Amino acid sequence: MSQSDKEVQAEAVVESTNTSIHTPAAEEKELNTRSTLVLIGAFCAFFCSVGFFNAWGIFQEYYHAHQLSAKSEFDISWIGSFAICAMYLSSPAVGIAYDKIGPNMLLGIGSVGGLFAIFMVSLCKKYYQIFLAQALVFGVSSAFLVTPSLSTLTKYFRKNRALGMGIVVAGSSTGGVIWPIVLDQLLNHTNLGFGWTIRIIAFIMLPLLAMSCLLVRNPAVIQSSANEKDQAPAAAKPKADLSIIKNPAFILCCAGMAIANLGMFSPFFYVSSYAASLNMSTSFTFYLISIVNGASFFGRILPGILADRYGCFNLLSSAALASGVVAFCWTGATNVAGVTVWALAYGFASGVSRFSIQGVYRQY
Repeated sequence: MSQSDKEVQAEAVVESTNTSIHTPAAEEKELNTRSTLVLIGAFCAFFCSVGFFNAWGIFQEYYHAHQLSAKSEFDISWIGSFAICAMYLSSPAVGIAYDKIGPNMLLGIGSVGGLFAIFMVSLCKKYYQIFLAQALVFGVSSAFLVTPSLSTLTKYFRKNRALGMGIVVAGSSTGGVIWPIVLDQLLNHTNLGFGWTIRIIAFIMLPLLAMSCLLVRNPAVIQSSANEKDQAPAAAKPKADLSIIKNPAFILCCAGMAIANLGMFSPFFYVSSYAASLNMSTSFTFYLISIVNGASFFGRILPGILADRYGCFNLLSSAALASGVVAFCWTGATNVAGVTVWALAYGFASGVSRFSIQGVYRQY
């Protein structure tokens, strides 16, 4: 064989080797068994964390009528609002930990902490006890569930990332539909009492959180060959990149999203109390939370399809405006039909807003 033939054959071998290395990764489909399992696990994490937050309106009304009847509605609302605040304040620290140790340990901590908080709520009698368990412990634990779930999901989806996030975030809306119904049936139609009702909630969460811990995994790393390892230089340990906090666009975006979140949860907290003030039935006030979150479910799934085409920023601005307009119409609803229509409209608009906020955050 001539020297030129050997060179041609060598080039063919190199080209074939490169193709075998890069082609599978390029042609790998986003929706496969592994990514589907991550979707399910992240969905369960949102169902048990933010989904439970979305049912706070039930606790707002129930605490005011029973355990915390001596407290004002303003004082009671601090429990639900601080829980969400604790989740958001803890998220940056959880994000830093995620970059170093991955999702597994963090999800385990969040699951144990969340279950511990719910079991403790079943034993609480006083305001400070409920605040510590349901607001502080459960709020911080939720950050350990939400942040790793979303961060891992973005590693599996590129082209259809918004749709994947919409499906996962819809877990919170599903929780907002299911938890009020469970609470209504156990509190108002059985003799179990508050303590065992909350314990049953915790037992329902237990297998769902276990699924989340088992299914949410980082993508498998393709190992390089021995020759490539020998030729590749030793990788330097990555340093934390904090340059983003100096980006004016990022700062303005965070400020805008903070303002959007300030008023977004108020109807979820007070819609049951508002219906009760109009002398509507107790069952309807419980199911009203489910109606709002049911509409929010579609407000998270459908925009996920549009966001990949038109962008999360465009959806966020229009949805936030629509949510504000609908919120101003709240007091105009004074009967069952009016409150139901308003709940459907606000649930859908706020669902789009909350999904878009998550999508905009992931742009950075």
